[in-house]
Amino acid sequence: MSSEMLPAFIESSNVERKQSLSEDQEKSQKPRLGERFEPISKRQMKKLIKQKQWEEQRELRKQKRKEKRKRKQLERQCQLESNLDGNDRKRIRRDVVHSTLRLIIDCSFDSLMVLKDIKKLHKQIQRCYAENRRALHPVQFYLTSHGGQLKKNMDENDKGWVNWKDIHIKPEHYSEFIKKEDLIYLTSDSPNVLKELDESKAYVIGGLVDHNHHKCLRLFWNIWKPETGKKHFLLSCPNGKELYPQTKPVKVLHMI
Repeated sequence: MSSEMLPAFIESSNVERKQSLSEDQEKSQKPRLGERFEPISKRQMKKLIKQKQWEEQRELRKQKRKEKRKRKQLERQCQLESNLDGNDRKRIRRDVVHSTLRLIIDCSFDSLMVLKDIKKLHKQIQRCYAENRRALHPVQFYLTSHGGQLKKNMDENDKGWVNWKDIHIKPEHYSEFIKKEDLIYLTSDSPNVLKELDESKAYVIGGLVDHNHHKCLRLFWNIWKPETGKKHFLLSCPNGKELYPQTKPVKVLHMI
């Protein structure tokens, strides 16, 4: 072999050797016929599943973030409105001017009512209390002769009544602590029409829910006689018309 052909021969041999090595590497990397892949561990499988779930839930996470932002925005708005309402309530309470007028619910008719009517009376008293608490000119509110079925029903169904504010709840009859000359009884049984309120007086409302079972009762004619100095009236609206016709006895306390 001549010296001129030697470099070409060496180069050709190197090329063939490289091709042979690459083919051997490919063969070694390919699985042989019948040969199995190496199994994936449980840890790797869990990781792959978790990754897949993460990708699948991408839109769901985006939607949740959007809803969370909206919820926080709504909460901030509600909190702001609540603060404004609270300031309004405080301002209203500062503007309250208490009246010296005394309003008494006479609960001495307990024995004349069944439990069903006692419960109705309780609800009416609750309404009266709530209305008076919200009023800009609340009256001096009294419950007298408080006991019997009414107290038992309030103890069982409205235990918070012991924490009521701006109300005087007394077991005594109103005649024991109110002067006789200051008392005025409001009743639909009276022929007298009351058109103006005197803030120095104490106005009494009968706490009786009877569905007209005890019509007139003869109570007001026997006890509230003119010669005793006691007065009774039928409450009037500002326009001069009776709030309740004499043919329809008063049944709802809070409407008085």
